[in-house]
Amino acid sequence: MTRIVLFENIHPSALEVFEAAGLTDVTTYASALPPNQLREALEGVELLGIRSRTHLDETVLSSASSLRAVGCFCIGTNQVDLETAMLRGIPVFNAPFSNTRSVAELVLGETILLLRRIPEKNDRVHHGHWDKTAEGAYEARGKTLGIVGYGNIGSQVGILAEAAGMRVVFHDLEAKLPLGNARPCTSLKQLLEQSDVVTLHVPGGRATENIINAKTLSYMKKGAILINASRGTVVDIDALHDALQMSHLSGAAIDVFPSEPKGRDEPLQSPLIGMRNVILTPHIGGSTQESQENIGREVAEKLVRFALSGTTKGAVNFPEVPYQDAAGATRILHVHRNEPGAMGALSSLMARHGLNIVRQQLQTKGPVGYVISDVEGEVNEAVMQALRQDPITIRCDQIAST
Repeated sequence: MTRIVLFENIHPSALEVFEAAGLTDVTTYASALPPNQLREALEGVELLGIRSRTHLDETVLSSASSLRAVGCFCIGTNQVDLETAMLRGIPVFNAPFSNTRSVAELVLGETILLLRRIPEKNDRVHHGHWDKTAEGAYEARGKTLGIVGYGNIGSQVGILAEAAGMRVVFHDLEAKLPLGNARPCTSLKQLLEQSDVVTLHVPGGRATENIINAKTLSYMKKGAILINASRGTVVDIDALHDALQMSHLSGAAIDVFPSEPKGRDEPLQSPLIGMRNVILTPHIGGSTQESQENIGREVAEKLVRFALSGTTKGAVNFPEVPYQDAAGATRILHVHRNEPGAMGALSSLMARHGLNIVRQQLQTKGPVGYVISDVEGEVNEAVMQALRQDPITIRCDQIAST
């Protein structure tokens, strides 16, 4: 029986997927656990589901000897030591598409609210002021939206913005096919200089750390708006505060922060708090009922396909082997060091134990190779032990064909 553990209140749609596949040994937790309790909870667990608050570092991964795969029920995978997972033969899956619409709608909504100065007007009415003026308030129609990072979410934002009558430009380090009437910019500076609203949709990491800083903020048009629903490390918050304080920017909407509270009762620490022209949201870009249901289903399906067939299509850290129906009595999943002679050694070892290889699928990624072998012949514990003890092996499991 495959043991599964899900943390952080993952949507029930995931449970429905597991149950439909006959994987019923599922334990759920409403929140993340401290490291010591987490390591204890992972004993004997083969499939693990987490969101953003559960951190799987080298220590946790090394202690989870039974762990076969991790599902991040979100877009980001920064909370997982991906290299350690790969070197231990553990593929990591995520949900790169399921919350696209939710984030895009939030960005468009914030764009319209900030162009109309709604956050400030709302605050003033609550405090007894009837400030009925059109000063500084604009329609979205005819304005230029600059999208930094034209991936799944960025391109969807562009489609919605065009429907609202906006002109769309984008900048991406990779060549991307424009959707609708969007136009590419050759540099970030070129985009910032012409955009009335700038929205960020780039991954985290060193390459994007503080790409919006005092210098790049100075390129933006006076009175422009900045929206960040990507990663908290992308924006220098102090520099943004200064740009808003000096009225160089007219507003901002920030959903992600360099350092975020650990729980719902812990306050956010940020110099942007109290600024009436800033929308602050608690990392909820993808937090809609629709997106959470879709994420639960998408990631659970990837984990099920891996558990039942060994396919790793969609893994972010692992050689991707697509799904194929089983062609033999037993399917052997072999993760090995990507070195010359690895496949020859594996085939020879199987032959010595009387196994006939019906079909093999091999993919490599960096130092790791992953091969799915459909075989005929008796695959007993002695055979599996021999495969696991070979010096080339990182991990080896078997799946009986049905």
